[in-house]
Amino acid sequence: MISIRVFLLCALPGLVLLGMPAIVSAAGETEPINQEAVQLSPQTQNGVSYLTGGIGEDETRAMLQARGYNLHIVMSVGAKGEYVPDVDITIQKAGGESVLSLTQVGPMVYVKLPAGKYEIVSHRNGREERQSVVLSGEASETVNVNWKGE
Repeated sequence: MISIRVFLLCALPGLVLLGMPAIVSAAGETEPINQEAVQLSPQTQNGVSYLTGGIGEDETRAMLQARGYNLHIVMSVGAKGEYVPDVDITIQKAGGESVLSLTQVGPMVYVKLPAGKYEIVSHRNGREERQSVVLSGEASETVNVNWKGE
């Protein structure tokens, strides 16, 4: 419980900048999650495990508590970083080989991948964003995809 509290207290300033809804009460305690409002279901494609969600505060809190995923992708639009749930994502190995291809997902996607260098190609409303990430296999990495002009 203490590790979750420490994580939330350390991560909260960055999450607020991303436009994430407040998930910690004034006393620093996490609010209980309404499990009926959470529609998360771990999935696998090409041997790659992933989780997608983050719609609403309960689902966002549930995503933040998910463990075992070393790549966290957060998708948003505009200067305020408002979450968007309608993004097509392809994750490719350094040589261009696709390892995961998802349609109409978000605003958060968590993926478990082997260590290595990957490119994340995101499409929304005819626009493309590309970002590279190196996964060490030890720590998780977060990639923020933002369409600023929307």
